[in-house]
Amino acid sequence: MAKEGPNWEGLLKWSLANSDGTRPPRNLSEEDRKWFMEAMQAQTIDVIKRMKEITLVMQTPEQTLEAQGVTSADLEGMLDELQEHVESIDMANDLHSIGGLAPLLGYLKNSHANIRAKAAEVVATIVQNNPRSQQLVMEASGLETLLSNFTSDPDVTVRTKALGAISSLIRHNKPGITAFRLANGYAALRDALGSENVRFQRKALNLIHYLLHENNSDCNVVSELGFPRIMLHLASSDDADVREAALRGLLELAQDKTGEGSSSLGTEDEKLKQILQERIKGISSMSPDDLGAVREERQLVDSLWNACYKEPSSLREQGLLVLPGEDAPPPDVASKHFEPPLRAWASNSAADKKSSTEKKETPLLLGFGGPPERAHVQGGSSAAEDADGQTDGAPQ
Repeated sequence: MAKEGPNWEGLLKWSLANSDGTRPPRNLSEEDRKWFMEAMQAQTIDVIKRMKEITLVMQTPEQTLEAQGVTSADLEGMLDELQEHVESIDMANDLHSIGGLAPLLGYLKNSHANIRAKAAEVVATIVQNNPRSQQLVMEASGLETLLSNFTSDPDVTVRTKALGAISSLIRHNKPGITAFRLANGYAALRDALGSENVRFQRKALNLIHYLLHENNSDCNVVSELGFPRIMLHLASSDDADVREAALRGLLELAQDKTGEGSSSLGTEDEKLKQILQERIKGISSMSPDDLGAVREERQLVDSLWNACYKEPSSLREQGLLVLPGEDAPPPDVASKHFEPPLRAWASNSAADKKSSTEKKETPLLLGFGGPPERAHVQGGSSAAEDADGQTDGAPQ
């Protein structure tokens, strides 16, 4: 099936031809102006239309889809497209307006694990840095469904994606954090740390660090639940990211001053000292290249040692804390040439401006609806990114 949509390559050539610097700018004819404006408006209109079509598919019973030959891989591809559309905060909020949020949350309960996982990934994109959609998902009991998948789904990928969505949902969302705590979220995070899946461990550790950093009084809670012992074990993990995340959590506990002058590490102090000494020994024997790869770990080990024992670690004495060239940040050669990602721009922008989205057009799976009202020349491109390779999808 041919793709429908604006001919972006043609628009680019037209723009270059009319502003190549070899001749003074000319006034557009009314015909050219009308064509250009219709082409530019068509993309936004098509995205909304496409999201409505995807919503219609999500509202169709699973048995009906299977009877029509639609596979779980087809649905996963459709959700992947939806995720691209809702990277725009405006489109993310519009999903609720067109009735698509409820069926998307329903897909968190789909019988296929890959659909449950992908639906959670889309939810994470929708709520990230988006207070309005966070509120809508909370009101639709989305947190409860995500918590259920996080704690009890038999598929570890589904559990990991659900945790990523929870992290995005409750970040900078006080009602969400409160609901998470009341739902025994910390106990679920403790169980996640006991998993053998390093990706799952990393996401859990990153969320723990965020929660402790935002709510210092929770240090006592996690200490009573036995987190220090588990994090001490993970601080010796073979996975560098897990080690660093565990050390960050331990540093939050070591710096906690809510326990009448003593840290929240409790009786684990001697064990921590042993682990830090082992890490210092391991770091001291690394090659220069390996030392550069563990820069944050070196700093965390030294900070933990200093917080617990009120003196610098031997890494500082050996000159391994800051290597030559590390004290100065690298030159900024890119910021003048590249715009930040759309969602990061939208979350930090002071002005409330409408964003436009340029995404690929994919054939509708079931053929719902008639042909487009206006034919467009083929064209367009898109870039997809795995949410977990990113930034852990979620908060790091």
